[in-house]
Amino acid sequence: MKLKMIALAALTAAALPAYAQVEIQWWHSMSGQLGEWVNGLAKDFNSKQTAYKVVPVFKGTYPESFAAAIAAFRAGNAPHVLQVFEVGTASMMASKGAIKPVSEIMQMGGAKFDTSVYVPAVSGYYTAPNGQMLSLPFNSSTTVFHYNKDAFKAAGLNPDSPPTTWPEVALAAAKLKASGHKCPFTTSWQSWTQLESFSAWHNVEFATQRNGFNGLNTRLAVTTPLHVRHIENLANMAQQGLFVYKGRNNSADATYVSGECAMTTGSSALYGAVKRNAKFQGGIGALPFYPDVPGAPQNTVIGGASLWVMNGKKAEEYKGVAEFFTYLSNADVQAKSHQETGYLPITTAAFGITEKSGFYKQNPGTDVSVSQMIRKTTDKSRGIRLGNFVQIRTIIDEELEQVWAGKKTAKEGLDTIKKRGDVELEKFEKANKG
Repeated sequence: MKLKMIALAALTAAALPAYAQVEIQWWHSMSGQLGEWVNGLAKDFNSKQTAYKVVPVFKGTYPESFAAAIAAFRAGNAPHVLQVFEVGTASMMASKGAIKPVSEIMQMGGAKFDTSVYVPAVSGYYTAPNGQMLSLPFNSSTTVFHYNKDAFKAAGLNPDSPPTTWPEVALAAAKLKASGHKCPFTTSWQSWTQLESFSAWHNVEFATQRNGFNGLNTRLAVTTPLHVRHIENLANMAQQGLFVYKGRNNSADATYVSGECAMTTGSSALYGAVKRNAKFQGGIGALPFYPDVPGAPQNTVIGGASLWVMNGKKAEEYKGVAEFFTYLSNADVQAKSHQETGYLPITTAAFGITEKSGFYKQNPGTDVSVSQMIRKTTDKSRGIRLGNFVQIRTIIDEELEQVWAGKKTAKEGLDTIKKRGDVELEKFEKANKG
């Protein structure tokens, strides 16, 4: 009898459908050390439960993955989760049929979701005017000044005192060049560092209508005397070999990490690559400013990306997304990510854990990004949220490259940026009215 019961149980078990994990496709743009970080997050989440399996898929650079996701959505095979850089935020917000707000996803999944735990400067950027959070802050960064302490020593500069103003950057670059450095200063993400963050840091508008937050009828505001003065100064540095342009997006990062370039303005998240791969001691300072500008320095703006949930998926898949987002928002997970990568802690609890651990004291400069972002913002410095921003950044790249090459003056370049950029803003406004 006992044997019969065992056999019957075995047959019943065999007749049941095999248990299948619910797969969550996550498209991202993290390569190298940051790609390993993303894969590690997915692996850790997958190991903690058996119902869901997050599958991270690298889809190229931010612009490439953004374009791929739009094409995939139109074809009906979009991922569940898409990492979108901050300049794609306005376009994603306008794509109402393509996305599901993160607050709605968390509610559907029965997950606790308290938006007040997120750092206001971060969460506010991804929140609609009605207070609904649309995407989950993930890898938020800001612009900082990176410098090679060993190169500073060799040039007779104080390795513990990075330049804080743009005139000081030029002087340091001259000393570095005199000591044999062929690339004293470079920059990555030139629109973000030299125009967008530059504007907020000096408490001036990059675009009208509170940088796009107040309406679609926004236009670029980058032709002020201050903007012209700064681009002109950089152009002069380029002609003297003090500033060496190394390409678009984050191309310059590798030239800093390798030691080729001694100073750069770029993402706070470059910290992880420097710590892991650089053969020199890296330093981090605040973004330089012009000391004669009233109200400067103010605060820098957000960079990096957030996670958007695509529409048209099954309820059980959305439940898995909610669980994964709950995991990502965990204070310990956030603190570890912040310390590993240099990205901002997206929750105040993660910042508290990091501060109490003594991490900032043990790693000088790692708190610069946080202190730049947690300052009180103004109407001119809250952030920049423009439609067709990807196209506008391409225009900025094209025109600034003409300036660095000496083919256009700073004023000519900025005037053309405004003219061409405003056309893109007008297009977006017309397409999304009503």
